[in-house]
Amino acid sequence: MNNSVQKCDVLILGSGIAGLTFALKVASRGRVCIVTKKHRAESNTNYAQGGVAAVTSKEDSFEMHVRDTLDAGAGLCNEEVVRTVIEEGPARIAELIELGMRFTERETKMAAGGRELDLGKEGGHSKRRILHAKDVTGREIEKALLAAIAKRPAIEIFEDHIGIDLITSHKLGITGQNRCLGAHVLDKQRREVVTFHAGVVLLATGGCGKVYLYTTNPDIATGDGVAMAYRAGAAIANMEFIQFHPTCLYHPKAKSFLISEAVRGEGGVLKTIGGAEFMDATHPLKSLAPRDIVARAIDSEMKRSGADHVTLDITHKPARFTMERFPNIYATCLQYGLDITKVPIPVVPAAHYQCGGVLTNVDGETELAGLYAVGEVACTGLHGANRLASNSLLEALVCANRAAQSVLRSSVPSNKERIPEWHSGNASNPDELVVVSHNWDEIRRMMWDYVGIVRTDKRLRRAQARIANLQAEIQAYYWDFIVTNDLLELRNIATVVGLIIQCALERRESRGLHYNLDYLDPNPDWSKRDTIVRKIPD
Repeated sequence: MNNSVQKCDVLILGSGIAGLTFALKVASRGRVCIVTKKHRAESNTNYAQGGVAAVTSKEDSFEMHVRDTLDAGAGLCNEEVVRTVIEEGPARIAELIELGMRFTERETKMAAGGRELDLGKEGGHSKRRILHAKDVTGREIEKALLAAIAKRPAIEIFEDHIGIDLITSHKLGITGQNRCLGAHVLDKQRREVVTFHAGVVLLATGGCGKVYLYTTNPDIATGDGVAMAYRAGAAIANMEFIQFHPTCLYHPKAKSFLISEAVRGEGGVLKTIGGAEFMDATHPLKSLAPRDIVARAIDSEMKRSGADHVTLDITHKPARFTMERFPNIYATCLQYGLDITKVPIPVVPAAHYQCGGVLTNVDGETELAGLYAVGEVACTGLHGANRLASNSLLEALVCANRAAQSVLRSSVPSNKERIPEWHSGNASNPDELVVVSHNWDEIRRMMWDYVGIVRTDKRLRRAQARIANLQAEIQAYYWDFIVTNDLLELRNIATVVGLIIQCALERRESRGLHYNLDYLDPNPDWSKRDTIVRKIPD
């Protein structure tokens, strides 16, 4: 396999809102390279329907937003981080708007010019504070950021490239503080490994939804950043907290299509297949309860009744309102024969968001010098044990800005180290696709059955034993054969699955998104404790 070298000042892995925002901010530093697995717009950001939570209304306040975030986080949020992100949010929103982002507005007699931001409401929020662009907010943010990136010649995007491993000074035998020096990356089109030598590396790779059988995430969400950071020696925290979105479209031909929480925010009601509301007795906020509570309630109702889904009913709202507020959801459901203005939407919970990740501070700095992480890949302490709806894009904007400022304040090394070429196995195997596909399916089904919405120690231990065997098999296969995209992703999801299970076994309580039938109540001793995992040095 061929090998080439790219030298840059800043290397960014991922092209979602975190990676693109960071790139724009650090472009003055020098050459910036963005590596992305597929097309530059393919990211979890692109699929974000709901919007960005930020205080922009006179009826709202930072204190209210902080309280809602802390309540959702079930006692595990870092309050200082929460306040920082929420208080810096409006300024970051203003920057987005300056770049050309257009959030949906509505007519009003109160505002000058007769228009104001149309603020949505989602589960766990006490006020309307969700800025959105209809129901395709993420897509519109990506467009605005990519348009700005196109005007910056210092920024180069490498599409169809996937990270293999981070390069560190300790791996190269260099003494002193361990430092990230770049990354080995697979160019999928040319089938060659590219060595990116960089003074600063940012992980903005998103989450790991594809480790589960059912997920709202795109195919690229295989936990690559967490796996790479773990192998490089960075600390990983709170991976037991995987948020399951309560409402993913249930249809045999629909693949991972999210029904935004904003539908419930605008009056959608969760019902059984028979049409009975079931959230009333579960939580005062009913269908707008925090996501962990709603997901468990749906899971419980499905198990109780034996049904394979529940329904989300918004048929009581005017048809014109639904079609104009949710044009993408309406059109997509109609494509599958479902007119949501006339019939309830069949929905099931699905893995949606990774609340844990690479341990960082609010500036995106990891324990590994030279390595930053921002967005879903990172664990800043904002989300705690459960993410408040639409706080994710807010976190990405604020922490990307703070990470960029940290880089601009620091002195970046001059890339003088000699990095050896990548050496891959020489074998090829006609059975590779079968082996990879089988292992992938086995892992995802195992995670759904044993490490899903509701857990037990017995199920977790079974999953741990199975993943240990699979990891050994995958590792042996990885070193023997030429690296491919499928093999790299399989290796990464196996690593991440091991981390999720390990963290879940360590947390002997139920809190937020981690619900264990063997420990039904929160343990006060764990209220400010993170489950932190570090790789034992080879």
